[in-house]
Amino acid sequence: MSTQAITPGTGEPIAFYVTEEEHVHAGHSTMLGFWLYLMSDCLIFAALFATYAVLGRNYAGGPSAAQLFELPTVALNTAMLLLSSITYGFAMLEMAANRKAGTMIWLVITGLFGAAFIYFELHEFAGLIAEGATPQRSAFLSSFFTLVGTHGVHVTVGIIWLITLLVQVGQRGLTDDNKRRLMCLSLFWHFLDVVWIGVFSFVYLLGVLR
Repeated sequence: MSTQAITPGTGEPIAFYVTEEEHVHAGHSTMLGFWLYLMSDCLIFAALFATYAVLGRNYAGGPSAAQLFELPTVALNTAMLLLSSITYGFAMLEMAANRKAGTMIWLVITGLFGAAFIYFELHEFAGLIAEGATPQRSAFLSSFFTLVGTHGVHVTVGIIWLITLLVQVGQRGLTDDNKRRLMCLSLFWHFLDVVWIGVFSFVYLLGVLR
């Protein structure tokens, strides 16, 4: 790919070239940087899981996990996030086939599942607070709200990112840059799915079984 610049003083154009190799190198740098970000996010969630492991039974005379958690609702919420991960996979298949419309349709479905997940999570938080189970009530509830809330914030950011990419794909199509961005969001989305499986198993299931 060539571009032109104007020589100072002469006004004559000078052509220079940006090679495809340089563009590919930039793409690799983006993916490497995103993997580094995901590893830093792993450390954040590892710290939050460790905190919950230490404080998860400190009820301070308040309600326990078995008294508060409603597994059917949490299971439905989990299904929303798992389905969103599957639909994002379909979007990536459409992207690989360079089908813009199909890619956008599956991204919209993914966003709707993600929004449903956030809705159920906020509904759960509102119910707990209405019962007096606020983060200030006990160390257990503080660590619970922090861990689950941090994951919810990440999903919300993912939805905003997804909407932004929908606009970019709609305007510019499946360019190499947009494909790379979609791949980064795919890694982020599936990462949140894996983290939630850990939350569901470690926080909710073990909490009810204790």
